[in-house]
Amino acid sequence: MNPFSYQLHEIAYMALAPARAMSDAARYWYKNPFNPLTHTSIGRNVAASAEIFERLTRRYGKPIFGFKTVPIDGTPVEIEERVVWERAFCKLLHFKRLWQNAAPQQPKLLIVAPMSGHHSTLLRGTVEAFLPYYDVYITDWIDARLVPPIAGLFDLDDYIDYLLAIFEVLSKEGDGIPLHTLAVCQPAVPVIAAIALMEADANPHVPASMTLMGGPIDTRRSPTAVNLLAEKRGSAWFRANCVHPVPFPYPGTGRYVYPGFFQLSGFMAMNYDRHVSAHIDMFKHLIQGDEEPLEKQREFYDEYLAVMDLTAEFYLQTIDTVFVEQRLPRGLMTHRNKMVDLTQIKRVGLLTVEGEKDDISGIGQTLAAHDLCCNIPEKMKSHYEQPNVGHYGVFNGSRYRNEIAPRIRAFHTGLAELG
Repeated sequence: MNPFSYQLHEIAYMALAPARAMSDAARYWYKNPFNPLTHTSIGRNVAASAEIFERLTRRYGKPIFGFKTVPIDGTPVEIEERVVWERAFCKLLHFKRLWQNAAPQQPKLLIVAPMSGHHSTLLRGTVEAFLPYYDVYITDWIDARLVPPIAGLFDLDDYIDYLLAIFEVLSKEGDGIPLHTLAVCQPAVPVIAAIALMEADANPHVPASMTLMGGPIDTRRSPTAVNLLAEKRGSAWFRANCVHPVPFPYPGTGRYVYPGFFQLSGFMAMNYDRHVSAHIDMFKHLIQGDEEPLEKQREFYDEYLAVMDLTAEFYLQTIDTVFVEQRLPRGLMTHRNKMVDLTQIKRVGLLTVEGEKDDISGIGQTLAAHDLCCNIPEKMKSHYEQPNVGHYGVFNGSRYRNEIAPRIRAFHTGLAELG
């Protein structure tokens, strides 16, 4: 492992600063309405090239959710994003309705965002679809490079501890209002593990349901390129090649992390042709002045290219537990030396959702939870496979809004009717 790899990445980024400045100047000059070249083919090409260059070399900051109102029964109600629980590596966000009388009895929904390189705002569409129907919370994981080493380590066991604490807090404050949990991709394993631990302890604050979406419960089923690579390389290879110390001057200087730009590079490489085509299309839209499709592409890549670092210990423990040794489906997963036994889950409803074309979590990997949670009554279990969507389409986009989200709401309604 080269201990200076991360630092070299930072130096390369800074070295491009003059070129980005020149590119910005050229873009503004060739988009200036008073410049006679602005409306020529040459001017449009130069301006488009400058923007594409700037976007490809830019560092994308953490986006915001930006919700201002939510429609409830046809009435727009103001909402405010509040931090209601916080620890070193996570903030729990609540989309609080400022009008207290707005559907006060709606159930709570905790969306557990993945800690896999992207910020929780990647689930903006997921949150938006549920805001009119639930009192929504989401885990907002902190970029590891921003957490000083004095805060200590953070691994998969700590992740589960955070979930246990959050479940307790939200359930205790519920006044009998049910709490539903929804895990997108990576957190499917820690969420189901946390619930199994609560059930084993007969904890009265266990959530009413868990919805697992495109999660790697059993990566032995329909293994994808991601699964095969992890199993082939093993954690020793990832430790030697993918873990680096955070460089100066970040608050987390010296902390060992899996850099977000590594994860992004992997995701981009999996769909290289698609991303190249998307940027070619963006270039064409810039030249032609097609603002509507251009703005959609900008919004997508502003989110997709904004990445965060993961602590090395969390990353490596997850690789081992989930992808290399498949400890959960083999009945070998432990949390702080206590066995995670999914057969203990009896009171929590289970809904699994998969995408037909998911190239991250293959078909059957999330469905495996049904076989493992064999003591959940069948009337409290359901599975749905969405045709013609990949991994991203499981939790975002038109098919998610029109077909998946309504099924999740219907599942929760069915559980409530069961009493």
